[in-house]
Amino acid sequence: MLKSARKQEKDPEGRMPLVEHLRELRNRMAKGLLAIAAVTIVALVYSEELMQFLTKSVPTCAPDVTSNGGNCAIVSFNTLMAPFSTTIQLSLTTGLVVASPIWLYQLWAFVAPGLHKNEKKYTYAFVGAAVPLFAAGAYLAYLILPISVKVLISLTPEGSANILSLGDVLDFTLRMVLVFGLAFELPLVLVMLNLTGVLTGRRMAGWWRGVIMGVFVFGAVITPTTDPVGMIALAGPITVLYFGAVGFSLLNDRRRRRNDPDAELDDDEASALDLTPETVGAVESVSAPRALPEQASGEPGGGVRRLNGYDDIT
Repeated sequence: MLKSARKQEKDPEGRMPLVEHLRELRNRMAKGLLAIAAVTIVALVYSEELMQFLTKSVPTCAPDVTSNGGNCAIVSFNTLMAPFSTTIQLSLTTGLVVASPIWLYQLWAFVAPGLHKNEKKYTYAFVGAAVPLFAAGAYLAYLILPISVKVLISLTPEGSANILSLGDVLDFTLRMVLVFGLAFELPLVLVMLNLTGVLTGRRMAGWWRGVIMGVFVFGAVITPTTDPVGMIALAGPITVLYFGAVGFSLLNDRRRRRNDPDAELDDDEASALDLTPETVGAVESVSAPRALPEQASGEPGGGVRRLNGYDDIT
């Protein structure tokens, strides 16, 4: 009954009224929030295990070992409200990440009816490639986290203890995972720009020196370690993915030129014109028109009565 009532509310062209759009948006947002809330509650139950998993990269001190210099660190809570706020923050973040397929699907289901067929095709391809790329970047960040933390702790001078806030450790871990995951999306963005005709593969190939320099500088700035391990671990895979995106774009441009020679022309650029001269055929004779009335009549004197050399119009 509800579906039939909604169908009746549509206009003859099949479009929904504004109230129906708002109702659908409310329902889809409610589904997404319920999924986030459910995962957050489960994360609250297993919050201690999650904290131990995310702080695994920190070389914590054993019960009978004192933190002195860079040998180990003590993870602690610095304020009275820190255990509560850190647990809530970790649980909400876990809910957003784990429930992302559900709320992203709800967002997609709301937007998809207004997209064209080719736009839907590009969106499916983008999401299908974005998820594994982000997961690969996040996993790589988790792999190099122990090296990064160990190098940072090693800078502590002798006689000083490393007492780290658990909230800071979690923020550092999540920031590294997020940065690595988003950095792995750069080649995908370039491919999508090429598929939509905004950027050509030849232009991307001409940027390779600047892109490699920028990627390595970005890797050196974003990774906090002083050794080149973190920088190479981030910049190396992105460089490989960049050249993969360039190769795909060049092949796609070749296919586009084969189907449409003028596909890569700008809007204000003229297409190539064929200026080869053609042979001229035989000249046809054209009779001159008779402009005067007496010439146009075709009779001697033009068929016009004259009196004393003037037309007799009276």
